[in-house]
Amino acid sequence: MSESKTLAEVFPLEQARLRELIDAYRDIGPAGAFGLAMIRQTLSRADVAMASGDVAAMLRAYEEMRGCE
Repeated sequence: MSESKTLAEVFPLEQARLRELIDAYRDIGPAGAFGLAMIRQTLSRADVAMASGDVAAMLRAYEEMRGCE
C-alpha cells in the first residue's frame, strides 16, 4: 500500500532535487549551460510560488519541477 503525501511534503523535496540537478549541470560545463538556465528558471518560479502561498501556482511549479531531469 502506498502512502499519499501532501503538496507541502513533496514540494520542498522537489526543490531540493532541483538544487542537486543545478550542481550536476554546472559540473558538465558549457554543454550543460542551457539545461542549467532552464532548471534555475523552474526553481525560481517554484520559490516564488511557495513564498506566495499560491496553491495553484505551487501545483504548476511542482509539475514543472517533476519534468526536470
